[in-house]
Amino acid sequence: MSVDKTSSKLDAVVAEARRNRDERDKGYRERALKMYPWVCGRCAREFTRENLRELTVHHRDHNHDNNPLDGSNWELLCLYCHDNEHSRYIDSDYGSAAGESKQQGATHNPFADLAALIKDKG
Repeated sequence: MSVDKTSSKLDAVVAEARRNRDERDKGYRERALKMYPWVCGRCAREFTRENLRELTVHHRDHNHDNNPLDGSNWELLCLYCHDNEHSRYIDSDYGSAAGESKQQGATHNPFADLAALIKDKG
């Protein structure tokens, strides 16, 4: 297969995936906006039709394919709080205090020979 045909097929697949994503996003976004008040769930910023584009639908479990009809996996967040939430989620992959393995204790004991030193002086 030539490079042009392969590139053309790849472009078609990517374009279809984007269309599918946009359709899926539009569906749950519209449902979420009808279900919930237009207020950021974190900072409580209120939205109107003029700035509604800045209000996003956040998937609580971070799975964009989990869109129950009752909206239980969604919350409305402003752009800033949504970015912050995803940054925290990504940062958690790098380790946290709860998820880290226990570090080995120190092996050096500075007082190991203290009794002998005191005995020698006395």
